[in-house]
Amino acid sequence: MTDRKISDSLWQSLEALQHTPQTADLKQFSGLLAEDIQRLTAIWGTLPVDVRRGTVRAWNALAIEDFEMDFSAALRIAMRDEDAEVRATAIAGLDEDEDVRLIPQLSEVLEHDPAALVRAAAARTLAHFVLMGELDKILPHAFETVCTALLKAHNNLGEDLDVRRHALEALGYTNLHSTPTMIEAAYAHPAEKMRISAVLAMGRSADKRWAKIACQELLSPLPEMRYEATRACGELALPEAVPTLIELADDVNLDIQRMALWALGQIGGKQAQRTLEQYIDADNPVLRRAAHDALEELEFFHGDLGTFFGPPAEFDGAGEESWAEADARRGGTLGKKLAFGFGEAAFDEDDEDFADEDFEDEGGEDEDFADEDDLLALYLEEEDEEDDEEDPWA
Repeated sequence: MTDRKISDSLWQSLEALQHTPQTADLKQFSGLLAEDIQRLTAIWGTLPVDVRRGTVRAWNALAIEDFEMDFSAALRIAMRDEDAEVRATAIAGLDEDEDVRLIPQLSEVLEHDPAALVRAAAARTLAHFVLMGELDKILPHAFETVCTALLKAHNNLGEDLDVRRHALEALGYTNLHSTPTMIEAAYAHPAEKMRISAVLAMGRSADKRWAKIACQELLSPLPEMRYEATRACGELALPEAVPTLIELADDVNLDIQRMALWALGQIGGKQAQRTLEQYIDADNPVLRRAAHDALEELEFFHGDLGTFFGPPAEFDGAGEESWAEADARRGGTLGKKLAFGFGEAAFDEDDEDFADEDFEDEGGEDEDFADEDDLLALYLEEEDEEDDEEDPWA
C-alpha cells in the first residue's frame, strides 16, 4: 500500500519537462501527501521558470473552476520561488486559505520581499485574515499581527502605491478607529488607483457614512471606479442606488454588468427583483448566470424566511413543542417580525403588507413600532423571557 498520490510516470515526465504539464496531470497535485510534498520541493527549483509560472497559474485556475481542488501545499512551495512572478502568483492562489500559520509568513513577505508585486500580493491575501479576525475566527494576537503589518505597509509613504492601496483594501474590513481617516485620505489621493481602492474599502467597511460617495461614483467615467462603486453599493445594501444599478446592468463593460446584477441581489426590493427576472432570459449566458445567482441571493436574504426558520422536514414533534406551536404561544408574531426586519418591506416604504394594524399585542392593543429597532427589541425581549424559563430537560 503506497501513501503517494502522484504516479511515478508523472514524476518522471515532470523531471524531464520543458513545458507546463497537461491540466489533467496537474490535478494530481491537489491535496498532496507528505512524500509528494518532499519530492516536489526537491524538484521545483530545477524546472524552467516558464514551466513554474505556467504551472502555478494553472493550479490557480483549476482551484477557481473546482472548489474541491486544494493546491495549498504546492503553492506554499511556489511562494518561496526565486522568481517574483511565481511567488506573487502562488500567494494570490492562497487568498482563501484559512491556515493561520500563513499570517507570520505573509506578514514577513509584506515587509521584506524585494519585489513590489509580491508584497502587493501578500497584502491582498492578508485581507482574508482581516475579515476572519473581525468575525472572531482567529485569535486576537494573530489578528493584531495582520493589522500591524498592513498598517505599517499602508502608512509607509515610501512604499509602492500598489502595496499601500492593497493594504488599505484589506484594512477596510476592520473597525479600527483610524480606518475611516485612512479611507478618507485615500479617496483624496491624486492617484486614481488609490481612490478606487478607497471606494473598495468603503464597501468592505459596512459603514453607511460612505453611501453618498459610493452612489456618486456609480457615474464615474472610469470603468474600474464604476465597478468598485457598484460592488460597494451592494455591500452597503443601499436601496437609493437601485435605479442607477439597473442602468449599469446594461453597461458597456460586461464585468460591471455582472457586478450590477450581484449588487441588486444584495439590496433586494421589487425593482431589483423585476430587473433580475428580466436578465434571466438575457442573450449572454454570463448575464443569465449572474441574474440567476443574484435572484437566489435575493430570495435568501429578502424572501419568505419561513422556509428557512420553519421546522426541518424530518421533525416529527415527538416529545417537543413544534415550531408552529411555539410561535403561536408567543402570539404568532415571529413570522411578521422576520418578514418586516429582513423582507422587501424593509426597502419599500409604499408596501402596505405591514401596516400598523397588522401588529397587535397579546391583549389585542395596537403597538406602535417606530422602526425596525423596536421590532428587534421585542424579539430579543421574548428570547430573554424564554431563557429565564426553567429548562424541562435539565
